[in-house]
Amino acid sequence: MARKIPKLSSIRIPREEAIKSALVNTAGALMLTKSSPDEALGDLFAAVQQHRVYDDGKTFVDLIPRGRMKQIQKEYLIEKQDPNFDLHEFVNRHFYAFQHTSPSYHSDANRSAREHIAQLWSVLERRNRRDRGSLIAIPYPYIVPGGRFSEQFYWDSYFIMLGLAADNRWDMIENMMKNYAYMIRKFGFIPTANRTYFLSRSQPPFFSHMVRLLAKNQNRTLTLLEYLPYMLSEYRFWVKGRRTLDERDEGGALSRIVRLPDGALLARYYDNKTTPRPESLREDLETAEQAGEKDSEKLYLDLRAAAESGWDFSSRWFTDPQDISTIHTTDIIPVDLNCLLYHLESTIAETYQLMFQPLLARKFNRYAEKRKAAIMKYMWDDSQQFFVDYDFRTEQRTGRLTLAGVFPLYARVATPAQARAVAERIEKDFLKEGGLITTLVENGQQWDSPNGWAPLHWIAIQGLREYGYHGLAEKIKKAWVSTCLGVYEREAKMVEKYNVVEPHKLGGGGEYTLQDGFGWTNGVLAALLREDEHSV
Repeated sequence: MARKIPKLSSIRIPREEAIKSALVNTAGALMLTKSSPDEALGDLFAAVQQHRVYDDGKTFVDLIPRGRMKQIQKEYLIEKQDPNFDLHEFVNRHFYAFQHTSPSYHSDANRSAREHIAQLWSVLERRNRRDRGSLIAIPYPYIVPGGRFSEQFYWDSYFIMLGLAADNRWDMIENMMKNYAYMIRKFGFIPTANRTYFLSRSQPPFFSHMVRLLAKNQNRTLTLLEYLPYMLSEYRFWVKGRRTLDERDEGGALSRIVRLPDGALLARYYDNKTTPRPESLREDLETAEQAGEKDSEKLYLDLRAAAESGWDFSSRWFTDPQDISTIHTTDIIPVDLNCLLYHLESTIAETYQLMFQPLLARKFNRYAEKRKAAIMKYMWDDSQQFFVDYDFRTEQRTGRLTLAGVFPLYARVATPAQARAVAERIEKDFLKEGGLITTLVENGQQWDSPNGWAPLHWIAIQGLREYGYHGLAEKIKKAWVSTCLGVYEREAKMVEKYNVVEPHKLGGGGEYTLQDGFGWTNGVLAALLREDEHSV
């Protein structure tokens, strides 16, 4: 049941637009959501994806049907009996791509990168107040990452918001926050993005960071109070099942919660389905074939859980760092996820303190302190002198060194000695000419070397600053900014990921081609460049 909360609306929009948004905000939360394309289209969906009608599997799941999907499926079952049946023609006849109203965009090479980013916000802006195929209506305008990603993605949005803040676009930040409040009311959590096929999983929980960011520009207390019900819903999603968890539940795990031998509760990435991802069906089937005798449902669950992590894909989740078919994401307790939940618990506790609710404040502070103690116990690898993930099945740390190991600095849960060791390892092993590699493994996966990513650079820079390592943070910042600006000078665009080992080359790897745009690169680069503007 949605809760009534105080409104903080500093957004000034035309009356007609306000009415339309209000209708979605109220009536939309009560309307049933359509089925995911794979569920509604059955055999037709499998045929299109497996026969590679489109090179990118996401293309088909994003198309809009010209009629009811069940009826299209029935027509397919009849027409495919014809010896001359043409699958491509059938799809083109029954589906079309949604064309947003933004004008086509061409970069102006004469503009600085900073000007380019400011101009690009309007190009990446979308408004969708009506369900269109798999695209779910949300009340307010939003910024998309770009390229193949034309939805309001969860963790991307926080880093996009950093750039919007740098450009004083607080109106759009508030729009996007209200969209997330709407999604939480409608679904009980924030899905990966506003697509029907993403409704079984979330992404790294940065919502409390978004709330704090917005609070910097508004009345801090009122902002925290307004979004408290939504932070609580977010929290309940990630800890669902903790009251009923016992030893019979999957060896101490239930959904996204894991109970460790000492009774500590930590979180893992998960998904509510055990089928191939609709947007990557062909790739998931190929991985299952490669895995051989491995339980396919567990494999699909692990692939989906890695997608929820945002790190899709990385050696971080593999038993064999070179082989994706050895993925076992749901066996792993991730250090970054639990640091983000520590921040969420701490923010809720602080908000209750502002409400003069000391008992509830103490309750969530206890949750946060218990999580912090568990992070320190299970995820600090003394031999590596670095924070790593924990495999609760083998009851051992994974030993994989990744940039997730800087999240304890970002969340301020590391000791000064641990922070010093992490800083030394970052400078020694991760820092390359163009910035920070994501892992020390090179295997063709996009969340491995030689790629560097904007969000992880922001986390590393801010985490190091929290512990006074300003020199190293500045060194990383300069390398990363130089890489982004170098690509912009050569290509007149921002891209999703970068090759930081050889910064004159573009990033690569993964299931799809390098994407232009690109929301979180724009956001982090704008925020970092803005720091220099303020220092002048």
